[in-house]
Order: sequence, then C-alpha cells, then structure tokens
Amino acid sequence: MSDNQPIACDLTSIDNNEREQHKTNSEQLFTSIEKWQELPDGYRFRVPTETEMIEKAGSFMARERQCCPFFKFNLEVTPDGGPVWLKLRGNREVKQYIKQNVIPQLEENGQESWELPENTS
Repeated sequence: MSDNQPIACDLTSIDNNEREQHKTNSEQLFTSIEKWQELPDGYRFRVPTETEMIEKAGSFMARERQCCPFFKFNLEVTPDGGPVWLKLRGNREVKQYIKQNVIPQLEENGQESWELPENTS
C-alpha cells in the first residue's frame, strides 16, 4: 500500500449479491471478538477458535479488502488449539481509522483490551 492511498471505504466495490452477507458476517465476527490489543501499526483481535469463526475471519478479509484496500490483513491460527488472531494493520492513518471506527464498537460491547507485551507483534 502506498502512503498516499486514501483511507476511505467503498462498500459498492463488493458485489451486490455479497454485500449484505459481508455486513452480517462482519457483525458476527466482531461481536465475537474475545479481546483486542493495540499494535505499533494497527490492532489485533482474538477470534474464537471454532472453525466457523476462522472461516468468517477469512471471508471478512476476502470481502473487506475490496472495499477497504488500505488494510493489511493477517490471520494467525496458532498450533494445538491456541489463539486465533485477526490483525488489521497499515500506516498511521489506517491505525487511526481503526481506532475511530472499530474500537468504539468493541468497547461499547464490553469487549476488553489488554496491554501488548514487549516484543509481540
């Protein structure tokens, strides 16, 4: 992503037939977030480890990248049934966008954050 890319979402870039499903999927995914952490270049969100939720995270990334091409996505599934992390990252403007548009919803739902341990990304 170039630093000059505008930080603007365009839901019309998602096919009409998939848009409502994407909204529903995104809502279900983000209301299931267990905890979240601020990263130096974005945020990471702990997703439930059930297969259905991992699939929702993958679907979210596949569609969201169409309407919000400024995000850098990572989905980390750790071994032995450990945590699953959805990471949304980017430049300072991207991090600010997440802070203004995603984090308030999580806080409103009572989802907790916790401090990032040193040397964790």
